Amino acid sequence: MVELLEKQYGVTKPISTAEPTKADLLRTAELEKFLDDAGLYESEEETSKRKEVLGRIKEITKNWVKQLTLLRGYTEQMVEDANALIFTFGSYRLGVHGPGADMDTLCIGPSYINREEDFFFILHGMLEEMVEVTDLQPIPNAHVPVMKFKFDGISIDLLYASISLLVVPEDLNICDVSVLYNVDEPTVRSLNGCRVADRILKLVPNVEHFRTTLRCLKFWAKSRGIYSNVTGFLGGVNWALLVARVCQLFPNAAPSMLVSRFFRMYTQWHWPNPVMLCEIEQEELGFSVWDPRKNPRDRTHHMPIITPAYPRMNSSYNVSLSTLRVMMEQFQFGNKICEGIELNKGKWKALFEPYLFFESYRNYLQVDIVAADDGDLLAWRGWVESRLRQLTLKIERDTYGKLQCHPYPNVYLDPSKTCSHSSFFMGLQRKQGEIVQEGQQFDIRATVDEFKHAVNMYMLWKPGMDLSVSHIRRKQIPLYVFPDGCRKNKVRPESQQERLCVKRKVDQIDHQKSPDKRISSSPESGITNSSPESKVTAGDVLEIRDRGLQSTIYDNETLCCCRDGVDIGK
Repeated sequence: MVELLEKQYGVTKPISTAEPTKADLLRTAELEKFLDDAGLYESEEETSKRKEVLGRIKEITKNWVKQLTLLRGYTEQMVEDANALIFTFGSYRLGVHGPGADMDTLCIGPSYINREEDFFFILHGMLEEMVEVTDLQPIPNAHVPVMKFKFDGISIDLLYASISLLVVPEDLNICDVSVLYNVDEPTVRSLNGCRVADRILKLVPNVEHFRTTLRCLKFWAKSRGIYSNVTGFLGGVNWALLVARVCQLFPNAAPSMLVSRFFRMYTQWHWPNPVMLCEIEQEELGFSVWDPRKNPRDRTHHMPIITPAYPRMNSSYNVSLSTLRVMMEQFQFGNKICEGIELNKGKWKALFEPYLFFESYRNYLQVDIVAADDGDLLAWRGWVESRLRQLTLKIERDTYGKLQCHPYPNVYLDPSKTCSHSSFFMGLQRKQGEIVQEGQQFDIRATVDEFKHAVNMYMLWKPGMDLSVSHIRRKQIPLYVFPDGCRKNKVRPESQQERLCVKRKVDQIDHQKSPDKRISSSPESGITNSSPESKVTAGDVLEIRDRGLQSTIYDNETLCCCRDGVDIGK
């Protein structure tokens, strides 16, 4: 423990090196029991099966490389030496995966085996013929190109990286910067998953405490509907980095303390100040490194969470102003619950109460997709889901941030439809503080048309694949989205408590309730009240965001109260 206290983890000294009290240890035991009872740990049988599947995938990819080496006329010795390696990353590598979780895997092959044809067509064709493989879904145009499938019931996300070696050695050190020599940007992004996971485990003071805390926070984020990188929230690596930073700042804390400190810290964090586990290193390989001082595009990121392996990237570039607002509300909710738990006035169960998305807004967008069969729907749905973030950004852009979106990560199926069908939903509300004119509406028909046009450019489009976007009110939400098939008639009282909590912590711009239209002062932001006659402009809001003030947390009922509508046409 002496060594733990002396060593500094991260870019700053710890906030506290206090040891856990007996009460902290008791709360940690209660938390661990709750997570176990919730079924977050897989059985030994499933663990063994995962290892078998990894072995089979390694065998398949190695044979794939040998076949291509032979077909391309290389010598017999080259064919014999031809090799491919399989690495894991994500939750499996970090040790926080649960039953049924995806396995993030990376195949590393030699320089003459490419991604575009060899991986996405030849290997894809081989997998398609195997009886163990189901739900095969290639996504070649993703930011990190990936092939998704199930192998003997285990979900696999398989990436590919071709490195600048003719033969891939069995003892390849993927953390060595030399693996990045002479490779393209998609390959760097593919390699970085494994490199980042290894670095995280080396940069936290206590790996087991980190794992328990991360497992808890991931479960919480899924319960509250904010676990999804693709829709503009945070994914596995983002949550891992946020938790790792808390572990660095409280190196001796038990998991129950770390969960509480997580919410306390990030409710007060001044975004867009970045979260970093270590200093940014500059290598002479020519890759772009996240640096808002040099790269103008990096200045537009709202919630920078920086990866700890070269080249440093913002892992949360998908976050928009709307999704940041939603996450800040949920951090406030978590902080409120943890404060009660520390005062022995609450239980861990309350922290994981599911978020009632369909009771939180008055207006929604419903995105329906159909395809000719389930196989086509799987590919089509993956593509549409990857573009939903663009719809959020386009609506923010075309309404100048006045109409805010809350994309919900869950996918819903209508059992009454005979065709292959899925639905996504987005909550809509007016930005709080906007002056409302009688009969004012948001016309986003052109925005939706632009989104649909972009989605329909899908390179693997097939007849039968279709998309529709419609505006619905809460009372029009289809019954199939509710677990018991029944619509709830009233909003739970907790939502009011959440909003009151948010208002205490975050500066509000409220023109309707404040006749002098002032900006409330905030000790953290350094922004003081404006004069009675001053008005808040879009530039003021931008300036506030740039200074790290969390000022855009809004009341869920604003749109209804403002008597405005949303018009997207038919």
